Amino acid sequence: MSALAKYYALKGCCVLGYDAVKTDLTQSLESLGIEVFYEDNHTHLPDQLNSAAVTKVVYTPAVPQSSDWFSYFKANGFNMVKRAALLGETTELSFCYAVAGTHGKTTTSAILAHLLDASGVNITAFLGGVAHNFGSNLLLKDTAITVVEADEFDRSFLSLSPNVACITSTDADHLDIYKSAKALEDSFYSFAGLVPLKENLFVHEDVAIPGISYGERASSDYFISDLKVVSGHTLGTIHTPVETFKQVLFPMPGKHNVLNALVAFAMAYSQGVPANDLIKALSEFKGIARRFSYEINTPERVYVDDYAHHPTAINAVYNTLRAQYPNKKITAIFQPHLYSRTQDFAHEFAASLSLFDTLFLLDIYPARELPIAGVTSEWLLGMISSKKKSKATVAEVLKSLKENPPEVLVSLGAGDIGKQVVHFKEALL
Repeated sequence: MSALAKYYALKGCCVLGYDAVKTDLTQSLESLGIEVFYEDNHTHLPDQLNSAAVTKVVYTPAVPQSSDWFSYFKANGFNMVKRAALLGETTELSFCYAVAGTHGKTTTSAILAHLLDASGVNITAFLGGVAHNFGSNLLLKDTAITVVEADEFDRSFLSLSPNVACITSTDADHLDIYKSAKALEDSFYSFAGLVPLKENLFVHEDVAIPGISYGERASSDYFISDLKVVSGHTLGTIHTPVETFKQVLFPMPGKHNVLNALVAFAMAYSQGVPANDLIKALSEFKGIARRFSYEINTPERVYVDDYAHHPTAINAVYNTLRAQYPNKKITAIFQPHLYSRTQDFAHEFAASLSLFDTLFLLDIYPARELPIAGVTSEWLLGMISSKKKSKATVAEVLKSLKENPPEVLVSLGAGDIGKQVVHFKEALL
């Protein structure tokens, strides 16, 4: 949403917005001259925009229809479109690279945008996180070629017109919207059907949808081999249908990130971008905020922050940490995101969180939802087998970090836990 707001502001439109809380992203919008309101009260709307004839209202499903802003715009006949529809409209006439999947979208789309940009391809990219190479979630250059994160939530990605696309995974998620894993998978099939040329659809080798496969198996069209970790980076060999490239450096740790880089490479390589340029660009990728972000990395102390909010993503973070620090105890702080997701994957969350040596479990972040009876962090904690586990407030976590600083700490979640990262870090220093 904020990337679209930046895009239209930089294109000369008058843009303003509402959000429930002030964040780094809303402050970045304000630095561009975009007025952001934090009170659900439409009377703040300036006169020049209080006209359905000249104003388009863009919203996300995270905004409840009971919102004062939403109710006012709807009652007064404003042109109201979902964020996904505006993204589709904005990129419809471009040559569009779209990255879909229940995991890895932000990392893969950020890597792809960087690879194309660093290889001399002028693009505009709308990302789901702040890419450190750009210092933003928007890269604005030539709009003839775009990179977008294709979000499956609320079937948003079906508003896009992708020319080249990938599907990283189709694990069950957003069951509050889809109701079943089958319905979610069907939506990915529908997304795949939007790609005009099937040789331009890349799918992970474990995804059943037909396309150009990628992964670890030699039977895949693009695959990686000979992986080894050196000083937090990964070296490996990339195999394409026609060429092999050895000793390729992937700067982000974790096999899941290597696979994200592989499919980004494959998408760009398939469109004729020189492999040498792509390999050089891969080594220069700086990562994304809150995606395995090292906040502290010293011989004595490690603190990593990650957006992981699904059991599969939590497992990937744990496995990456355990591979890098096999003999150290790992402490996790986790904030569950959504009552419905916590309920739907309670046993999977319990298994993932039980992997950590010590666990601090925060209250569930509700986002757009009302509470579900019986679904609480205390309920989830009872299913977790870790010997050192506790339901905690942020204040209690900070006190423990100061008194007993862990060797390796990771904070996990998609809610407002990101705002606490600076405080967790300070407690360890």
